[in-house]
Amino acid sequence: MKRNKSIGVFDSGFGGLSILKGIVKTLPEYDYIYLGDTARAPYGARTKETILEFTKQAVDFLFQKNCGLIIIACNSASSDALRKIQREYITKKYPGLKVLGVLIPGAEESALVTKNKKIGVIATEATVFSKSFEREFYKIDPKIKIYQRACPLLAPIVEEGQEDKDSTEIIIKDYLEFFRNKDIDTLILGCTHYGILKEKIIKNMPYKVQVVCESDVIGKKLEGYLARHLEIEKNISKNGKRVFFTTDTTTRFEKLGSKFFGKKIEVKKANLLGGVASK
Repeated sequence: MKRNKSIGVFDSGFGGLSILKGIVKTLPEYDYIYLGDTARAPYGARTKETILEFTKQAVDFLFQKNCGLIIIACNSASSDALRKIQREYITKKYPGLKVLGVLIPGAEESALVTKNKKIGVIATEATVFSKSFEREFYKIDPKIKIYQRACPLLAPIVEEGQEDKDSTEIIIKDYLEFFRNKDIDTLILGCTHYGILKEKIIKNMPYKVQVVCESDVIGKKLEGYLARHLEIEKNISKNGKRVFFTTDTTTRFEKLGSKFFGKKIEVKKANLLGGVASK
């Protein structure tokens, strides 16, 4: 059978490019299509109904682009929309195709590295309020105690390319003060945007902890998934091709996206409502 499908990666904006970068580092041979819904980013403060609708549109777009597997590289969408997408939407509309998220792999990795079973999470408001991390950790190990801090300003800062401003470090330090007396030994960066702030987060944490960044984890997790699901893997093409789409201005996405991805990218415009793409 001819391999002719790509792996789709979707995020509300630029953050998922760091996830794709980590995946490509581990699995460079496959073809990938990236979609950033930058026109409507960030998702973190939106309602769960809105996030679900946006995620459905992204899934439609990527499956129409002949993706055989989609990774939702957005914790807000993974928290609020993924279960309904998996259990209801694609089972009816795209039977046999799969959509995965990034939240569970991050939780699993954190559970492995923690020594005292006290884990901190920084994430968007949508992710924190969904209690998704609480549910996943309870399934992994009910003895794990988690402390979550919503950081609503961080994703917009990254989306605007303002991560190097002095004020950003002040904001990060203020958010992390929440953990001073919590005795956590592990901190999850529970938003894909936060990877670009990783060094600043480590620097401004009140004390030393292990930091789990999803972009460092997802590649290996996907490799294992494909090894277990050869019925999917055998259809993914291996030409090392990467195609990038944005719902907003392509020139801006190329500039900031290249920073996230680590190399220059060329971007096409996507219309999620109509599924139409143009150069």
